[in-house]
Order: sequence, then C-alpha cells, then structure tokens
Amino acid sequence: MSRPLRIHIIGSTGSGKTYLGQVLSEKLNIKFYELDTVMWSSRVEFSGKNPPDVRDKLLHKIIDNDSWIVEGVYYKWLSDSFSRADVIYYLDTNVLIRHFRIIMRFVKQRIGSERSIYKQTLRGLIEMLIWNHKFNSTNRKEICSFLSPYKDKVIILKTNRQMISLLNEGSEIP
Repeated sequence: MSRPLRIHIIGSTGSGKTYLGQVLSEKLNIKFYELDTVMWSSRVEFSGKNPPDVRDKLLHKIIDNDSWIVEGVYYKWLSDSFSRADVIYYLDTNVLIRHFRIIMRFVKQRIGSERSIYKQTLRGLIEMLIWNHKFNSTNRKEICSFLSPYKDKVIILKTNRQMISLLNEGSEIP
C-alpha cells in the first residue's frame, strides 16, 4: 500500500487513539481530528451531543478533504469515514491498561497539565471506567461486525509494542 492519506483510528477510551493520531499527524504531515469535537457540542458540558445533522456536517467538513486522520470510539454514524479511509487502525488494547490511562488522564486534566474538551468529574470518571470495563463484551463485538465490510483495510493493534513498531516504520506506514 502507498502512504495513506486518510486514516481512521478506532478503539475504546484509553486505548491510545489520540496518541497514535497525533504522532501519525506529525510524522505524515496530515491534519488530525478528534471525533469527540464532532460528537459533543462545545456549548454544552459533556452530556450535550450535537444533533445528527450538525454532527454529520462537521464530519463531512473533515472527510471531504484529500487527507485527514480521525480518531474516536464511535462507529454507527461513521460509514462515510470508514469507506473513504485508506487504512483503519483498530486499537484493541487490554482493559486494565485502558483503565490505568483513563485514571491518569483524569488526574492530569484535573490538575491542569492536560487539556479536556469537557468538564472532568469524579462521577464521570467512574462512569467511564464502568463503560470501558463493559466495552469488550458489548461495543467490541459491534465494532468488529461494523468494520467487516472494510476488513481489507483494517489493521488491528493490540499492544503498545505494535503501535511503536508501526510508528517506527516511517514513510512505510501501512
């Protein structure tokens, strides 16, 4: 495969999507987008989702471009992104690693050393950990099923070592 210009990264909270997206963006000089900014309204705290028509317009402002990197846990409304992507990285990392990363992100955002697009609360942290813990038995199966039409361009990464190996491959990134 030639160098991908349109990359979709999907995985649970804490799987490493944002990190991988940012590093690929810098390495490949392709603009990076977090799908949380498409899904959630910046005018309403965490619980305020954009209406589907607004969300879809925001998504198409991104994927109608020649190159992009998007990342998020979402999938049900992203068929256009998956079909346009040159490659889809599915980060299927260990749940305990994801829990650790979620807690560390919470701490960093609470002390102000990392930005957040929504207000962090202890209740939100607990809900996120519960949701993340259930991810493998619920969303993971749905995501795999949803991605099956795109299986020729899906690359599953299960460990940090696989992600680092991918990033070290330079311009030969599949």
